[in-house]
Amino acid sequence: MKARMQNPAAVLPEAMQPMLAVLKAAKQGGVPEATLELVHLRASQINGCSVCVDLGTRNAKKAGETDERLHAVAAWREAPYFTDAERAALALAEAATRLADRPDPVPDAIWDDAADHYDERQLAALILWIGMTNLFNRLNATTRQVAGEVSW
Repeated sequence: MKARMQNPAAVLPEAMQPMLAVLKAAKQGGVPEATLELVHLRASQINGCSVCVDLGTRNAKKAGETDERLHAVAAWREAPYFTDAERAALALAEAATRLADRPDPVPDAIWDDAADHYDERQLAALILWIGMTNLFNRLNATTRQVAGEVSW
């Protein structure tokens, strides 16, 4: 596999700094880093972004994630490894990533479950994290970036 071009954020590096600033702000929103990494991994799996799945797995391992949990993220509903709060975050990530899959993209039940576990600041952090993950997924998938060959 060969990338079609460099990642657009590498071609236009002035775009990368604001993107990284949003991620940095989201990390300061009070959501455990491990949860953010699980959310990133799940959205990246859905979008088929090999670069983000690869980097997400590596970052999650650095944040202390176990192989069992990482292997089970794709089937988190059936796996016993996740807390109720993590499940709420993963459900929100899936809904916000699959916006076109249903007439009500983020149903009240998913939102309410997330709001039961996270305060407004934490919800803001999760939503920003999910949005930025989807942005990076789209940049990488469109340009066919290759896992292990990130140039930015």
